[in-house]
Amino acid sequence: MKTKSRITLIGALLVILLLGGGIWAGVHEASAAGGNYVVLGWNDLGMHCYNNDFRDMAVLPPYNTLWVQVVKRGNPPHIVTSGITVRYSFPGNTYSAGKTNFWTYVKPLFGVTLAPNVGLTGNGLKGVMKLSTDHYVATGIPLTEYTDAAPTTRQPFQLARIVVTNSATGTVLGTQQVVAPISSEMRCDKCHKDGGTANPTIKTGRIGTNILTLHDRLEATKLMSQRPVLCATCHASNALGAPGVPGVMNLSNAMHDKHTGVVPNTVTGCYNCHPGPTTRCLRDVMSTEEGMTCPICHGPMNKVAKNPNPWLNEPRCDSCHDQTLNNALYRFSTGHGGLYCEACHDSTHAIAPSRVARDGLKFQALQGSEGPLSQCSVCHTIMTAAMQSASMSSIHETGGEK
Repeated sequence: MKTKSRITLIGALLVILLLGGGIWAGVHEASAAGGNYVVLGWNDLGMHCYNNDFRDMAVLPPYNTLWVQVVKRGNPPHIVTSGITVRYSFPGNTYSAGKTNFWTYVKPLFGVTLAPNVGLTGNGLKGVMKLSTDHYVATGIPLTEYTDAAPTTRQPFQLARIVVTNSATGTVLGTQQVVAPISSEMRCDKCHKDGGTANPTIKTGRIGTNILTLHDRLEATKLMSQRPVLCATCHASNALGAPGVPGVMNLSNAMHDKHTGVVPNTVTGCYNCHPGPTTRCLRDVMSTEEGMTCPICHGPMNKVAKNPNPWLNEPRCDSCHDQTLNNALYRFSTGHGGLYCEACHDSTHAIAPSRVARDGLKFQALQGSEGPLSQCSVCHTIMTAAMQSASMSSIHETGGEK
């Protein structure tokens, strides 16, 4: 199987790195003075989505998360966790208020008052990332898919700029461009438009009120009089850390259960709710080269509807691949030298090489070819013959050199 050979080759490369280039000493509080630095940045998920209108109901708010690890090149290299400042920004996408009506309804939905362009965790569209043990992170960035220049045209693969500086001198040590995927393309309108197949006798004039009216009819609730409604108030959501109401099905289970037998168990079917026929958030090498689809990994709708812990209990890479993850979730797993898997292979649903050219920009900047990151010399200053050979083999395997 092609995926097996690709992953096995990368695994072999890492073994050679460990034996030939010196075992990485893992996370070190390496000095930020002098030397070369490698900035590895990524989004924690392959896609974040949010409602395009919060007047009536909310499933998810605008909420994007960036992770960064900084490596000081050497023999061996070290992950840097002190003496540096890591900042993020979105050139060309400097505001969100007005591109979404989230801030108009944030108080009744989430019970907090936020300044425009500030997200639920206090972060804005630029700022300083916080150190979290072995990486830097910015959570809850209230990003939209609309640039300042085209505030009505969707671009779901926005680019963040990461800048790492010496905290004492302000000297720039490294920069990187990282895709921050975000989309409001949840196509509820396909079935819930006025008189739609899901509600043929309901015509309230808006998708949200059609859904709430149907919910009231089927469940004897009074949501129409409680607008705007946060679904996670009753239906627990691990995505939001919301406990919900005891005895009420969690949101993921409820949504997939209700749509079982109605939405096809295909990628096209999934794109009715998950962004989307235009966004096409599943774009990784597993789908483009191996034909992996949503149901192949996650199972059909009725299986997803029985997931006991959505978002925290998901398919594991080591169910198929030889390398064993050290965490139940790929996005939290680490490998070579303490680097996160996503640092070199990229985010869930966007595992390199991605269908979307923007995802590959950081790899092009680091090694002159598409991902995953496989060139030993990116981080190692001394290359053995075995490492050089492994790097060249990996280039050909991943298509970086034709």
